[in-house]
Order: sequence, then structure tokens, then C-alpha cells
Amino acid sequence: MGSRAIGHRAGHRRRAAGALVTAACFVGLSCATAAPAMADTNVPLNSGECKFGADDIKETPWSLQRLLTNQMWAKTRGKGVRVAVIDTGIDAGNAQIRPNISGGKSFVGGKPTEDTVGHGTKVAGIIAARQRAGSGFFGIAPEAKVIPLQQTSDKKAGNAASLADAIDYAVSQKVDIINISQGTSASPARLELLKTAIRKAASNNILIVASAGNDGASGVEKNMYPAAFQEFDNVLSVAASDRNNERAPFSQPGSWVDIAAPGVDMVSTVPNGGNCVDQGTSFAAPYAAGAAALLIAKHKDEGQRWTPQEVIWHLEQTAERVRSKADHNIGWGVVDPVAALKDDTKPTAEPQPDKPSNAADGSNIQPAAITIGESPGERRARIAIYIVGGGLLAVAAVVGSSIAIRDWRRKTGLTTHGEAKHG
Repeated sequence: MGSRAIGHRAGHRRRAAGALVTAACFVGLSCATAAPAMADTNVPLNSGECKFGADDIKETPWSLQRLLTNQMWAKTRGKGVRVAVIDTGIDAGNAQIRPNISGGKSFVGGKPTEDTVGHGTKVAGIIAARQRAGSGFFGIAPEAKVIPLQQTSDKKAGNAASLADAIDYAVSQKVDIINISQGTSASPARLELLKTAIRKAASNNILIVASAGNDGASGVEKNMYPAAFQEFDNVLSVAASDRNNERAPFSQPGSWVDIAAPGVDMVSTVPNGGNCVDQGTSFAAPYAAGAAALLIAKHKDEGQRWTPQEVIWHLEQTAERVRSKADHNIGWGVVDPVAALKDDTKPTAEPQPDKPSNAADGSNIQPAAITIGESPGERRARIAIYIVGGGLLAVAAVVGSSIAIRDWRRKTGLTTHGEAKHG
């Protein structure tokens, strides 16, 4: 068989595996029928496809260029925080994420530290990949531990029941955060097991960070669970934002969106080493989870552990706002890890919209009116300058003329009475 035919079949197998993972990660974790969602698609880099065992990407990605790491890591890099990653596994073959992998379990008959799909390895890298010479990429919390809970593989898709089992296991492992970059649009009535597991996580003070989903190309709002579970105060729903801090075209909008994080052209770790580029709300969620890990680690060290609700309120309050209040596209704005770590104030309530410009407390300062052309005052000043300048010129002309006449008379011998002098 020719090499072209072999390559064609290999490509077909990769696409089939990708379709299965897409169905698992972004469509329906329950057995209920759900409309297909836009998949997280690999983005070519340097004219090549995303391969496992890829080269390191030397450039620092745009999502990390905006961070002042000296300030963000001034107190902590996430040490002591445990983040469960419920996904396709975390591949231990990548040196940037391998030191931070801790334990793990497979719910699909595989090995949690082997990732034949790559999705979970990318998610984990955005949370906790360590810095490495030759790579411009690093995780938000590079000293946090990530626990691989393999709930989906290239051979078997997970469902709501297996997701609930994974959450229960994460609770038993006393994690601080659970990252869930998957979802379903199934009716909540069919997700009782999932709700029970989330409720158990809440009672154990565990934050759940969930991606909003990638079915937002039409702009039509719909619920994607677990992100859309508004009844739980430990669930942070994360949409994807672009370089302009606006909703990425694929990101699912909804009234339940809490916050946004970069999700376009995201660099991360891949199985067998190296970096690759991908996009989706799947990679926005771990960006926010990394910020939450830093925040939890900081206050753990200070002996003042914050509740999941307080962490969510703080990330919302310190987010980079695009509008005066939360909207259905990016929630309260784009997560700002530097601002979140700089501000030590423990929140006591959810964020409030910016006050209107006509408020009576001094926030009604208005910008100066723009005058096109010359104002009346400027016109009066100009005319006054002309008058004074003209007067000075007239005086100078008279004086100059007098001097000139005097000199001329001296040269011609005329007296001041008009008489000639004779020698």
C-alpha cells in the first residue's frame, strides 16, 4: 500500500477520534439528544498541523503577553493547590506538565497519564505548565498540582453519570478546584446525578470552573451544563474572549455566563512534548482556573481560605470590564489574574454595575466639550493682539520716520525753520 493511502487512512482515524471527543466534550455528557456544538479545532502554526511530540513554540502567546508575571507571582505560583482536570487525561510525556501531575484515575478503562486525544493535556498546561527554556508558553499557576481524571477517550465518550463519578472522586481527593471543559444542552431534569455531585463539591468548599461551550456562532442563547447551573454558588461559568476582550465568535452566550478568559489562538502543551495552538472555551476555562488557583494559594498561606463564592466574586470584581455591567457574552468582563492577586480585599457581595454618569457623589464628571475651530474667547484674544500689535507698529513707524527725516535734514543742511546754512 502506498504511503499516500496510509497517510489518508491515518488522517481519517484522527478525524474520527476528534469527532468522538467533540461529541463527548462539547455536545452531550448525558444520553439525551443534544445539538452538535462547534469543536475546538487545531489551528495550524508555521504552516504545519498540530502534532503530538511537536516543537516548542518560542514566542510568548498573546494571552500571556498581557500578564505582568512579577506582580502576578509576587506571593505565590500556586503551590499547595490541587486542580482536578476532568477530561481526556494528561499526558506525562510532556516535560512542561509532567512535574505537576499528581495521582489520577480513568473512568473509561484507560490510563489517566496517557492522552491519545490531547485535549486534556492542553487544558492542564494552561493551568499549570512550568516554564521551559526554548518555549514562550507557561501555565498561569506553574506550581499547582493537576489531577488527571480521564472521563473521555478516543474510544469511549463520557456521559453525565461518568462526569458525576469523576466529580465525586475529585471530592474524595480533597482538591481545591475542578476544571470541566465539557458540557451538555440536555434538560436539567435528566442531570440529577450531576447536580448531586456538584452539590457535594459545594459542601466540601470546592470551586468548579466550567466552560460555556462552543455553539455560539449564531449568537442564539441556550443553556450548557454544568456551566449554566445558576443555583450553585461554587460554579464559575467561563466564556471565551478574543484579543479585543469581546466574545469569541464561537463562544456560547447566556444569562449564566459569569466571566470570560482568552480562548482564541491558545498555545499549550501536547502529548509527547512540545506546544501547539488551539481555540475554544475549553481553553478559556483553565485560564480562569489558573487565576483561581493563585488566589486560593495566596489566601491558604495567609490562613484565610476563601470560599468558592468569594473567589468567584473577586475574579468578577477585578475582571477587565468592557461594559458597565455584566452581559450575556462575557459576563463581568475578562479575567485579570494580575489585578486579582494585587487586590487583597475579601469580597462580601457580588459585583455591582458601574454607577451612571449623573450620580450625585462626584462620579458625574463630564468630559470637556470639544470646540471645532476658534472659540469666542480665542477670537477676542486674537483681535486684542492685532490691535496692540498694530499700535506698536504705528508708533514704531512714526518714531522711525522722525529719525529718518532728522538725519536727512542734517545731511542736506536744512534747519528746522527751512533755512539753508552757508559756510
